Amino acid sequence: MQQERKVVYRACKGENHIARNCDSYWKWREQELRKKLKELREWKEQELRKELKELKEQREKSKGEERVVRCTMRPLRAVWMKVGLEKVDTYEGVAVDAFLDSGVTGLFMNKEFVEKNGFRMEKLERPVKVMNVDGTHNKGGDITHKVTCNIYYKRHRERAKFDVCNLGRMEVILGMPWLMAHNPEIDWENGEVKLTRCPPWCGKNNKEKERTKLKEKVRGTEEEKAISWAVDEKKD
Repeated sequence: MQQERKVVYRACKGENHIARNCDSYWKWREQELRKKLKELREWKEQELRKELKELKEQREKSKGEERVVRCTMRPLRAVWMKVGLEKVDTYEGVAVDAFLDSGVTGLFMNKEFVEKNGFRMEKLERPVKVMNVDGTHNKGGDITHKVTCNIYYKRHRERAKFDVCNLGRMEVILGMPWLMAHNPEIDWENGEVKLTRCPPWCGKNNKEKERTKLKEKVRGTEEEKAISWAVDEKKD
């Protein structure tokens, strides 16, 4: 019969005993595992703190960047859209002629028009500088407020944010961001605007999807009625 090998645990002062039966051995193993777990947590915490620091630096950097909008030159051909603007707080609607301008870098609403029609203004975190085409500052001053409202045009509906500033005789301007998003078809001779290439998030696409589903449902009901009528006629 093979004699059982006895291993003495070095950290223990006892002799002639097997390590797996030694309480000191298991306590040492537990301490080692706890130590590794602590080191792992500290390393993970350091990594997370590093990521958080980088995120804060990026945020501060983005805050430091000034937002600038540019005014356009006098357009060769003016195109207007008769749109409806709906307030998001009271749901009151106002009809207005919106000017399409590919030379401005935003959506704008005349301050006088805003105050006259009672649109709720929100203050911007940082003022926005308004620059003329020649690089000089606009006499109307910086933009400090914005207005959020719903835009309606024929079957089109969307929510948009307008910067509030002095537009002179104009009330609303739809600039390049809006034109790029919707890519409208413009008849430059007649001044007609068609929104046939709207993005997926546009309210028009949602309505068309609902209309298609309704047509399919009606078509399915009519087919069921036709089949039922044919079966009843066959029975007779």
